[in-house]
Parts: sequence; structure tokens; C-alpha cells
Amino acid sequence: MDCNMQNTQQNNNLENIDLLLIDANIATMDPTRDTPYGIIKNAALAIKNGIIVWLGEQASLPPFDAFATPTLSIKGQWLTPGLIDCHTHLVFAGSRAQEFEQRLQGVSYEQIAAQGGGIASTVKATRAADREQLFVDAKDRLNTLLKEGVTTVEIKSGYGLDTENEIKLLEVARLLGEHHPIDIKTTFLGAHALPKEYKGRADEYIDLVCNEMLEQVVAGGLADAVDVFCENVGFSYEQTKRVFAAATKHNLPVKCHAEQLSNQHGAALVAEFNGLSADHIEYLDEQGVEAMAKAGTVAVLLPGAFYFLRETKQPPIELLNQYKVPIAIASDFNPGTSPLCSVQLMMNMACTLFRLTPEQALAGVTSNAAKALGLNDRGVLKVGARADVAHWQISHPSQLSYQFGVNKLSNLWILGKLN
Repeated sequence: MDCNMQNTQQNNNLENIDLLLIDANIATMDPTRDTPYGIIKNAALAIKNGIIVWLGEQASLPPFDAFATPTLSIKGQWLTPGLIDCHTHLVFAGSRAQEFEQRLQGVSYEQIAAQGGGIASTVKATRAADREQLFVDAKDRLNTLLKEGVTTVEIKSGYGLDTENEIKLLEVARLLGEHHPIDIKTTFLGAHALPKEYKGRADEYIDLVCNEMLEQVVAGGLADAVDVFCENVGFSYEQTKRVFAAATKHNLPVKCHAEQLSNQHGAALVAEFNGLSADHIEYLDEQGVEAMAKAGTVAVLLPGAFYFLRETKQPPIELLNQYKVPIAIASDFNPGTSPLCSVQLMMNMACTLFRLTPEQALAGVTSNAAKALGLNDRGVLKVGARADVAHWQISHPSQLSYQFGVNKLSNLWILGKLN
């Protein structure tokens, strides 16, 4: 299509549009624009049927009926894509606050685990919780993210660790998607940890994950992707490979909790399966980075877990940049290692702890977070994309990473609807 055709198409679209945003500065995050943040100054953006139908400099706005068109002035403030939290464990029951206190009083992790603490306590509480309780608790957490400008959230299972409860978690996540303005993507993480009833029988548990669990997940259409915790305290390279192979058979994309505590080569494995992302990746080596670059696998950094666990080993940011691996950032919101329900905090931590630039941090929760979920209809403001748009009372996009605690969100549209 030549430019003239495209312009006429945009012209026609301005006749019956649902909303026109004017007097805006727009950080489009569109990598095809050669400005930092894909910035367009003194810009306008038009929305119709939940989709962006026009955006550009206001001076080149086609004629429109000023009386018939709902118009809002952004008054020189900023628009960005809605934020995306691409890695969370948002549906769970119980709290680990007392364990947190015990650890700070000097009780060892082993002692806490022996008392039934750690992930086992979350599994126990989650198994005991009914759908309603899980839904209500998770909805609160989603509301917190919504207030921060988040429009898409990924939710993993992984605290059921048996067929019935893994299904329960995914069903609650799907239900949240139906009853909450935030768009929810679900991930089956049956291979998160070994449940105590399978102690010493990890291969048998992986049989359960690959067969009975996965088959029921697929039959119910409950998962958009499959994840594994590949780690010396999680599942081995070979076990992870079995789960990925089973997921691939069902045409489900894969991702991996990889290289968080040691180098198990999980990132290279997920790349071999053309996986969506490798997450955590503090112990990732150059070979792994190279494999990810070739496969287009996204690096998902989780600075909340790094901070909360007082880790010192940094993810290999320089190598990721050198090989041009897309970098996403997520909250990893979970009760054990990142009880931090804030994407804006993660942006600040990515800059302070990992020395990302504010532009990389914003790309990490927009365009690259969309890539990490295999979504090409959001994370960037451009014609044809979902109208997931955040309006901020800021003077420059770097402010979103620089300052934390004063919420600068003015308005948030999801699929063109104001929330």
C-alpha cells in the first residue's frame, strides 16, 4: 500500500471515531521511529472500535467534525502504551510474612522448610482455598497494577502441583480475564516445584505434568503458554526438555525460569524450542545469550526477586545488549521471592540495580514485554494496534523510571475504554 492510500484510509477513519486525543506528547515505543522512545511531539491519536486508527503530528491531522468527535486535550503531557507485566504468579493463597520475619530473626531456610514453610506452605494454602477466595485476592492485586497503568498481565499456575489444583488456578486466572479490564494471558507452570507427595520421584511427577495435567489444561483451553522452573532446586535440563516437547506437541509456546541460581543451560534449551522467553537469567552465559539472539527469545529480568533475595550476581546486561536480545522487565509478583506488586518499582530497580536506561526500562514493560508474551497487537502505539493507552502527568518519559511512589497516571484506556 503506498503512503497516499494509507493517508486516505486514515482520513476516512476520522469520520466516526470514538475518541481523539490532542495536544499530546507521545512515547510510541515504536522501534521503526528513529527518535528516543519513538517520540512524536505535539501529536494527536485517534481511536475507533478499540484500535488506534490515526496517530502523528497534530499539524498533519486530517479534517474532522469538531462537534461530532469526542476530543480530549492531553495539555502537553505524555501518552505511552499501556504497561505489560509479562511474568507474575498472581493467583495464590496464604502469606509468607511470618517466614520473612523468622528469617530476619536468624532462623535458617532449611529450618523453615522443615516446619512446612517455603513454597510448600503456599501450595498447602492454595490447595485449601476455594475459587472465590483466590479470585477475590487476585482481583485486589490486579487492581493495584491497573492503578499503575498496567493493561496486560501474565498469570502462571504452579501453586497447585496436582491436576485438580493446577486446573483450579488456571480457571481462576481465565475468570479474572473475563471480569477485569486488564487483559490476562495464562501460563501453565505445573513444573514449578516438586510436591511433597512426590519426594524423590521427580521423573514420575514430570510424567504427570506432561500427560494428565497438560492434557486437561489443553482440553479446557486454559493456557496460552507452558513454563518450567529449570534449576538445581527445581527440575533438571532433561526434565525441562520433556515438558517443552509435550507442550510443543500441543502447539503451546514455551518459556523458562532459567539460570536464576545456577547455570543449568535452560535459556539455550528454551531457545532450541523457539521459546518466548527465558526469565531471571542471572547466571546466563554467552552461549545462552547467543542461542536466545538466534531464536528471538526475550530476556525477562525480574529485579524484584533479585532485590528481595539480596542476590549479588547480575544478569549479563552487556552481553544481552551486544547480541541485541530484547529485554523485558516484570514484577514476578509471588509470595516467596518477590511480594512486590508494582511494575513502576521494577522499572526503577531495573535502572538502579541493573543499570538499564529509562528508555530500556519503558521498552521492557511495553514493546519487549509484548514480545515476551508473543503478542504483536500491543506494547507499541501505532496504527492498527490495540488502543491500550496510558496518560501520565509527566514532563518526560524518563520520569516513569526515575521516580517511584507518586503515581503520575491520569487516565488509562484499555481497548479504547477509559478505566
